[in-house]
Amino acid sequence: THLLFLHETGSNHPSGIPSNMDKIPFHPYYTIKDILGILLLILALLALVLFSPDILGDPYNYTPANPLSTPPHIKPEWYFLFAYAILRSIPYKLGGVLALVLSILTLLIIPFLHTSKQRSMMFRPLSQCMFWLLVAHLLTLTWIGGQPVEHP
Repeated sequence: THLLFLHETGSNHPSGIPSNMDKIPFHPYYTIKDILGILLLILALLALVLFSPDILGDPYNYTPANPLSTPPHIKPEWYFLFAYAILRSIPYKLGGVLALVLSILTLLIIPFLHTSKQRSMMFRPLSQCMFWLLVAHLLTLTWIGGQPVEHP
């Protein structure tokens, strides 16, 4: 749907210039190209799953389970590590959940605060600084979430 929307309404130019002259009709030019791309992606994933199904697996999946203790290697996937670090940082469970929910709400609210017609951050050094600060915080939290828990 987003591809069709892009060809019907055009894209956002960084300087706010309308792109009506650059629009190309979606069908049939891009329909066949998109179908071919999806088929190639499905073929590659099918080959990966059928010929080597354990290539993306974790070797710890084959260790016998001990129901009395949680093994130290248990940690979430890499894209959840920042949230795991936020949850671990607050000892009170409800406080950790509230901090996590508020951090996600902050990420959801940020795009609605941008009301300018200009879509680029090229001429906004403060916005650039805030963006790279956000990236640095996410990377730091991801790194901290991947570290083992140690008591101080």
